[in-house]
Amino acid sequence: MNRLDKLLALRDSQPDDPEIHYMIALERAKEGEGDQAIAGFDQCLRLDPEFHYAYYHKAVTLESLGRREEARDVAEAGAERAREARAGKALSELTTLYESLRA
Repeated sequence: MNRLDKLLALRDSQPDDPEIHYMIALERAKEGEGDQAIAGFDQCLRLDPEFHYAYYHKAVTLESLGRREEARDVAEAGAERAREARAGKALSELTTLYESLRA
């Protein structure tokens, strides 16, 4: 059983855990399954809108698919959430990503 299969089995037993959806999305992105990765990041964010790094990796995945404007919007939304939560490291990383997507 590979890592993704293990995570999918874990998700089936804990469907409301945003971190599991995040880890699945990361695996899918790594495997080049961009659309499925984005769906996983979306599910993570539905379960926990304050999961700042899901915004970051969703934006990176969108950019890799050539969807730069969407990626910029996601990075901006994530930066705003991080600002409101006073999550300094996430804010810094999302702001840097947003600025790079504006260039």
